Amino acid sequence: MINARVQVPTPVNEPVLSYAPGSSERRVLTAHLAEVAGQQIEIPLIIGGAEVRTGDLGQCVMPHDHRHVLASFHKGNADSVQQAVAAAAAARPEWAAMPWEARASVFLKAAELLAGKYRPIINAATMLNQSKTVFQAEIDAACELIDFLRYNVSYMPQIFAEQPASGPAIWDYVEYRPLEGFVLAITPFNFTSIAGNLPTSPAMMGNTVIWKPASTAVLAAYRLMEMLKEAGLPDGVINLVPGSGGRIGEPAMNHPELGGVHFTGSTEVFQGMWKTVGANIAGYRGYPRIVGETGGKDFVFAHASADPDALATGLIRGAYEYQGQKCSAASRAYIPKSLWDRHGDEWCHEVEAIKYGDPADLTNFMGAVIDPASYNTLKSAIDGARADAGADVVCGGRCDDSEGYFIAPTIIRAHDPRYRTMEVELFGPVLTIYVYDDDDYEATLELCDKTSPYGLTGAIFGTDRKAINLAHTRLANAAGNFYINDKPTGAVVGQQPFGGSRASGTNDKAGSLLNMIRWVSPRTTKENFLPPRDYRYPHMQDGD
Repeated sequence: MINARVQVPTPVNEPVLSYAPGSSERRVLTAHLAEVAGQQIEIPLIIGGAEVRTGDLGQCVMPHDHRHVLASFHKGNADSVQQAVAAAAAARPEWAAMPWEARASVFLKAAELLAGKYRPIINAATMLNQSKTVFQAEIDAACELIDFLRYNVSYMPQIFAEQPASGPAIWDYVEYRPLEGFVLAITPFNFTSIAGNLPTSPAMMGNTVIWKPASTAVLAAYRLMEMLKEAGLPDGVINLVPGSGGRIGEPAMNHPELGGVHFTGSTEVFQGMWKTVGANIAGYRGYPRIVGETGGKDFVFAHASADPDALATGLIRGAYEYQGQKCSAASRAYIPKSLWDRHGDEWCHEVEAIKYGDPADLTNFMGAVIDPASYNTLKSAIDGARADAGADVVCGGRCDDSEGYFIAPTIIRAHDPRYRTMEVELFGPVLTIYVYDDDDYEATLELCDKTSPYGLTGAIFGTDRKAINLAHTRLANAAGNFYINDKPTGAVVGQQPFGGSRASGTNDKAGSLLNMIRWVSPRTTKENFLPPRDYRYPHMQDGD
């Protein structure tokens, strides 16, 4: 017991290192990149702190050099899930009973380890196994995850401080208990920070977790487990179980001890998981908490008053950073004819000049897309636009998977505002634009709102304040994160809580108190210091 009202350190956003030529961080990272590329390790499952090997192996490869194997990893199965459930259950009583300050200290230490010793380790793993450039890895795998750890800890006492009023001779209080059962965290390949946040945020609140990382991002997940172990996380609190979604997710979702789901991935998979919960609802101990962030068909909407240089920068960074493989990436744009006629050619020249290749070459702006399935989906969309009278490929469009899964940054111009690539999430460096008549601004805002089932991110560019305000109002439900004269990507923890609704998820805002409170189940206690001694009420007495 700590007889003190403990204040956690005030969180601040981790500074982004530059990796400029001659810098110490560049020198250290370069050495780690060579080390990671020069070895091939074996990654076990981590269940109850023990290394588990199933013999069913997958491979961690470089998407930009897909013959280069960085690691082999053991895949879990239904038996592995049962072992992980048992390990989580065994760890839960002591972890849940641990003072919150002690739990918080584990993750604050992890943040410091990531800011120092583990920074080049996690960045190198992310760059090579997930084909991220140095800047994209730095803002994600290092800075954003550090921010998640620090800010989420700061939300804990804020939640605990939310208490009810007490009447005369009454003491009312609320305690915030972890969920009964385990939390299943299913994490994506595209953000190491999300991969780290989804299991750790429920764990902070006293839950124990089964973590299924994306099979294309196991290397960074394994290094994060090493970091958490060094930070003092007890065995069994987070159990790493890589493997296919069906072989891991199905037995976990069907288990009666499922207490919650923390998910980032495709809309289709999340909707399937929700259906599974519904089908099994009578067999669970309680109603599982379901928190998910899924897809997006994120937009940039330009008004005729937009600054053309700011717009071009927002489009290029928003659409092509990390090969467009961000759920927030700009994938459709509405451009007024006056701007397109004046600046379209120069924008295309800028896109054509974007350099992409091996992320270990720090001069590259882009790497490769994650795997063959992604490559084939994108190539098919580009080929289809070339052959379709309803659209034109106006720049880019080159596809080459001979060495890596490379898709050149591409712009498709859709003549029909409901052309397929204006509506379907592609998850790659393909931006589809629709050029509208300047006088049709209001009608095109309505079109933007109704074209996509998603509601994740969006941006308006313009200098006419009346036009900006109109877009802000008309697109109120089209984006959970809305940007004015900025790209629709790059939400910063503590500044722009992230998440969307509609088909984009439950909008529980990762990096905020709103997310953290989902991982507790409150209990209200009323203590009566002067309990009544007679059951009769005054109105029951005789007389007028």
